Amino acid sequence: MTLPATSLDASLPEWLLTLLPELPDVLPTAEERMDLVNDLADRNWRAGNGGPFAAIVVDADSGRLVSVGVNVVLSSGISGMHAEVMALGLAQRTLGRWDLGEGGAELELVVNWRPCVMCYGATMWSGVRSLVVAGSGPELEELTGFDEGPVVTDWDAQFEARGIRVREGVRRAEALDVYRAYGAADTLVYNARGLAE
Repeated sequence: MTLPATSLDASLPEWLLTLLPELPDVLPTAEERMDLVNDLADRNWRAGNGGPFAAIVVDADSGRLVSVGVNVVLSSGISGMHAEVMALGLAQRTLGRWDLGEGGAELELVVNWRPCVMCYGATMWSGVRSLVVAGSGPELEELTGFDEGPVVTDWDAQFEARGIRVREGVRRAEALDVYRAYGAADTLVYNARGLAE
């Protein structure tokens, strides 16, 4: 009898681990934060770790970088290892608490599109106090072929109702350029239910 697995593990890819010491400690503006996210997202899919997605957690006021995450679905073999989950989980590990809303600093998640249905919940329950996204809408799915799931139409209002400020439209064109390049490449689009392309 084969025993079931008893743990799971996902790590940042080697290329990002090598890059971490070179990343700025502080990213003062939303634009600088999103520039980093878009750059990491573009590098990630080209390295074959997963989709063209990245996220960071920062101190909303100071811009101090707390954690970095990229999508590692392909390299980890775990469908839930999206960029937001990685960035939030690594921030929780760094700070030693599951509630990122405790501890005084207002933490912000910065991601290169509105979270998919899974990351929507992960973000909502993480304790972050703000969410910055490059954009929302059908363009991501149209350009990449990914299935983002049934996100509610008032997704941003639902965050706001729970004390999470939302800012949309930061470096939107640059995020779409990353998705456009991904969609034009010969890459695996991993959707469940046999929808992989």
